[in-house]
Amino acid sequence: MISLVVPAFNEAETLPVVIHRLMAIMEPHGTYEILIIDDGSTDQSRVVLRQLTAAYPVVRFLSFSRNFGHQMALRAGYEHARGEAVICLDADLQHPPELIPALIAKWLEGAEIVYTVRQSDPSLSWFKRTTSKTFYSLLRWVSNLQLEDGVADFRLLDRKIVDTINQFKENDLFLRGAISWVGFRQCRILYQPATRYAGRSEYSFGKMLKLAAMGITSFSTRPLYLSVLLGFSMSGFAALFGMEVLYEYFFTNATVSGWTTLVVLVSLIGGAQFIMIGIIGVYLGKTFVEVKGRPAYIIDDMSEIEEVVAKTAITERI
Repeated sequence: MISLVVPAFNEAETLPVVIHRLMAIMEPHGTYEILIIDDGSTDQSRVVLRQLTAAYPVVRFLSFSRNFGHQMALRAGYEHARGEAVICLDADLQHPPELIPALIAKWLEGAEIVYTVRQSDPSLSWFKRTTSKTFYSLLRWVSNLQLEDGVADFRLLDRKIVDTINQFKENDLFLRGAISWVGFRQCRILYQPATRYAGRSEYSFGKMLKLAAMGITSFSTRPLYLSVLLGFSMSGFAALFGMEVLYEYFFTNATVSGWTTLVVLVSLIGGAQFIMIGIIGVYLGKTFVEVKGRPAYIIDDMSEIEEVVAKTAITERI
């Protein structure tokens, strides 16, 4: 069986179209399931999902109690998918479902991870293209992860890889990095993103920054060493400047009496200190969150088949 995992946030208008297109594409590929992860939608997504699961037995859904984020929705999909292969794609149809047969073909040829790389999209703004390229370059340099520019969450994972990913216990898990980190046999497929079917993107610049920080701090402690290097550099600069001031004071008559130099120097050193404190604070904050051991997400509602499975699991534990 093949599982299709579709994270969705406020996609009530798009969900029926997604389901019908996926069903048409998967019909020749045998047994399959479509698992929709409702990431705390505030529109009528849950009502639509109830209708879809009642009409089509292959459709299942989980609804979060609030918006936990795209990465948590993907993680929930991996933890609840039952297929021998799991394919993730977004509900906005920018990940073209017609590429799914190509992913399955690569899997049948022996690839255990089939990931997709987004080709250059001229419709994207210069700012978004530049920030995306900068993020991947910085992530490769900081963490030594070999992530290609434009790598997407549209991918196929073999059951062995899914079980491996599900062993990761940290709450703040950067899935793109984790999947690259585990190794195994991987291959890529290029794709051209399609136009969003309806609505507008909910992925704000703030969420992009949070994802970038998650990716960098989840797989490397190099920023901490960089902060140490920055501290030594600023100390060396301050020492040289101090020596220059002492020389002018004792051996020349041109002592500097202006305030501009002092202001610049204090601002420079203070800025470097705040950067180092901020980097350390990010790592301490991540440790604080992990130590509390809270669940990565909370499920508020689910399709009837999920309720049966959950009740069976509770009975077996009793």
